[in-house]
Amino acid sequence: MKKIILLLPILLIICTLSCESFGKKETHKEISIEKKKINDTLVKATVTTKYKTGNEVTEEIQIIQGTPGEVNTQLETYKMQILQENGEAHAIGHEKESKEIKKIKFALNPKSGSDANGTVQFTEVDGKVTLEAHINGLTPGIHAIHVHEKADCSSDDGKSAGGHWNPTFEMHGVWGSDTGFHRGDIGNFTADETGHGMITFSTDLWCLGCDDDPKNLIGKAIIVHQGEDDLSSQPSGAAGARVSCAGIIE
Repeated sequence: MKKIILLLPILLIICTLSCESFGKKETHKEISIEKKKINDTLVKATVTTKYKTGNEVTEEIQIIQGTPGEVNTQLETYKMQILQENGEAHAIGHEKESKEIKKIKFALNPKSGSDANGTVQFTEVDGKVTLEAHINGLTPGIHAIHVHEKADCSSDDGKSAGGHWNPTFEMHGVWGSDTGFHRGDIGNFTADETGHGMITFSTDLWCLGCDDDPKNLIGKAIIVHQGEDDLSSQPSGAAGARVSCAGIIE
């Protein structure tokens, strides 16, 4: 038998309780509470409570959401209610949290008369974004890859994507440099003799669809260049033609 109950928020914890009820039969309770982040301000908890008396099992499922503070308060209230209902019950707590994962994957398209193509995936986990790009059809050697300011790859030369994404108005340079760098300054990677290259890059200065404009990648573009970024020439590192482009769109 299942009962679905909607409540206000709770935080996550797993409790195991035992008590004497239903006459002389022992009732065993197992309570599992799993939390998942909805957005920057809300979390959702799924609470499953199983009651076992002899061979009979009853299950309750509660869907709970709210701010982390509200969730935590409701959890403590819920625990106290159960303990009061079962005077000699003993609670053992364990934490179990689901990480929020966001993914965007898209194709790179050739530009400037090249054959450069491939795929790009962004994955966000617990506030950190990882880029993984695989590019084919390149000339062997070093190539630059950047985030540009507009998700517009309509022009044949890729220049419709605008310049480097630089929401903090800094100088172009090496990522993390004290002298400044663009939020789009990913850097260089190497294509092998077959024309294939790949790069992975992680940072907590990016996000996928958050409300922080200097971090939000959505609406920007990935550009692969014919040449190498010298990491010093302004404003774009003298990396040559734009040979592949893709908009970062959800």
